[in-house]
Amino acid sequence: MNRIWTLLTKETRDGYRNRWVIMITLVMTALALTLSLLGSAPTGTTSVSPLAVTVVSLSSLSIFFIPLIALLLSYDSIVGEEERGTLTLLLTHPVSRTEVILGKFIGHLFLLSVAIVIGYSVAGITISLTAEGGFADQEWHSFLKLLLSSILLGAVFLSIGYVISSWVKERGAAAALAIGIWLFLVLLYDMGLLALLAAGSGDAMNAELIKWLMLFNPTDSYRMFNLMSGDATALLSGMAGLSADHRASDMSLIMILLAWIIIPLTTACALFNRRQL
Repeated sequence: MNRIWTLLTKETRDGYRNRWVIMITLVMTALALTLSLLGSAPTGTTSVSPLAVTVVSLSSLSIFFIPLIALLLSYDSIVGEEERGTLTLLLTHPVSRTEVILGKFIGHLFLLSVAIVIGYSVAGITISLTAEGGFADQEWHSFLKLLLSSILLGAVFLSIGYVISSWVKERGAAAALAIGIWLFLVLLYDMGLLALLAAGSGDAMNAELIKWLMLFNPTDSYRMFNLMSGDATALLSGMAGLSADHRASDMSLIMILLAWIIIPLTTACALFNRRQL
């Protein structure tokens, strides 16, 4: 455990020394604040909570932005260090390869979590303080669920990034594969589902298939978890009309995200343990 902690602090220190983690935090804060202010402007004096609008807006931002940041953090964690020659030096110390993966994962997850919590909290608190209903009269339950699930989404794509980095032999190939996976899971997958839904419009069997295919994708599970987290967010996102048969429980969605963390991370450890350096 002490060795994992040492690796965690090393990754954290390296991340802040490179300054780009600080830049990511600032960019995420700026984007979240801008999107929240623009998104809450049309609510005016209606009964819709400005923070609920913020949750819906930030959920859309997170689906594109967080997976990309997580993959950029992790895609060269192994192959990049191997090319630089620092991985061999690291393994001369009394540390196992599994501990290397876990230490890097926890360190990167900490950096990403700090960026998410700071960026989204600044946006949420600003919107709440300027709202007519006051700070307390907001959808804080939905906002806290957004923070938790955003960290889990980041952990999912960190794990996927470690699989890539432990598998490929060149840093350029790892970067290309990471971008390809991001495009597929974030953009192309949903486009395929829309095409399938349009092809079988009105077919109950097709609708059930779409539901299960959505649950298979971590970004869709994240979207469903946040956009159906409360009556206000469901109404704003257009998901209030979904029947109970087409919904999944919060616990089921969390378990899916956890499975997407554990399975790739275990795979990355297995690949790295068999990797020839």
